[in-house]
Amino acid sequence: MILRGEKTMTRRFHKRPYRVGHKYRIQRSWYNWTHIYIRITCRFRQRLGDISPKDIRKEGYQTLKEFKEAWIEINGFWDPNILVWVYEFRRVPSPRTTENKRCIVGYQRRTPS
Repeated sequence: MILRGEKTMTRRFHKRPYRVGHKYRIQRSWYNWTHIYIRITCRFRQRLGDISPKDIRKEGYQTLKEFKEAWIEINGFWDPNILVWVYEFRRVPSPRTTENKRCIVGYQRRTPS
């Protein structure tokens, strides 16, 4: 979805927020690296259930039902009252070096050694 430009926003249920202005490498899973990099442009907290129809489309889905199903598949539950981090991002060119090792893995952040 990121490659097609359909996803420009994501919600995360974690304790350590990503930093605005930083570049992160996207992974499809723990061992499946991509060549896709994004830069976080905005970060804020929101109740999961307060997602708007416009934000659902920025997440890459057409309906709240689709978004809920994906959230449950990834996180195992749906609680509209939990606070999540909301990130807006844009895709950026891949660096030619491996200088940046920050990455986003599924719904967690990991720094490879």
